[in-house]
Amino acid sequence: MEKAIAIVLYLVFGPILGGLLAGVDRRLSARMQGRQGPPLLQPFYDLFKLFSKQVVVVNHVQDFLVGGFLIFIIFTGCLFFSGGDLLLVFFALTLAGIFFMMSACSANSPYSSMGAQRELLQMMAYEPMVLLVGIGFYMSTGSFAVSDIIKSSTSSILYLPGFFVGFVFILAIKLRKSPFDLSTSHHAHQEMVKGLTTEISGNILALVELSHWYENIFLLGVVGLFIMNATWWSAIIAVVVCMAVYFLEVFADNIFPRVKWEAMLKSTWLVTLVAGVMNMIILSVI
Repeated sequence: MEKAIAIVLYLVFGPILGGLLAGVDRRLSARMQGRQGPPLLQPFYDLFKLFSKQVVVVNHVQDFLVGGFLIFIIFTGCLFFSGGDLLLVFFALTLAGIFFMMSACSANSPYSSMGAQRELLQMMAYEPMVLLVGIGFYMSTGSFAVSDIIKSSTSSILYLPGFFVGFVFILAIKLRKSPFDLSTSHHAHQEMVKGLTTEISGNILALVELSHWYENIFLLGVVGLFIMNATWWSAIIAVVVCMAVYFLEVFADNIFPRVKWEAMLKSTWLVTLVAGVMNMIILSVI
């Protein structure tokens, strides 16, 4: 019963919270740049407008792949918030990313293909750290189940500080924030603004945005998992930490220029090696 309630809450409130986060992101970015910024609910207005637009179909394969992206993102979040297996959660997340990348490959567009190639590079950059996070939770709690991890007597971050730092670092890629917004960007100064979504429009583009809202809530849920334990007040601290991490990502997005893919791979793998692997070695010794 609790699992069903958790799934329903994620399905209903996931996009609402994700849209509000997008609105907060725009407001914060505007204030950091000395602008007024759009209304907090502007992402919802944009989403409804996309759903009302005429659909220009590039090919039906792309529509199918975008639908698969949305379904697997929702499945990932439902499995996570219902206390499922963390490894299966991360594998489902990877499969969702593959569907999204393939949707860009299916379009006969140089910008879309370029975005797909860069998305593949980004997956190569962050996947090792994501898998290490799953292993780290198992080493600290003895279980891959999210439901078991949140019932631990102490927060996992006490044993996994390196994993936490590494995950926050690669989170910029997953949230598509600078300096790692290579495959698609919301900033007009980039040489390739939309990339992956160049050939997507109308309600299909709305589904992509909706998928990102679901995904962002799930990713912040993983951040909160580092903090959660058997005490009731750990949930409050987890929410505060998630908000602080998201503000940090927005702040970095506004002060750092985009790097080249070589720098992205080197920096993420270096952080994975130093923060993740070293933490795992220390954890195995103690």
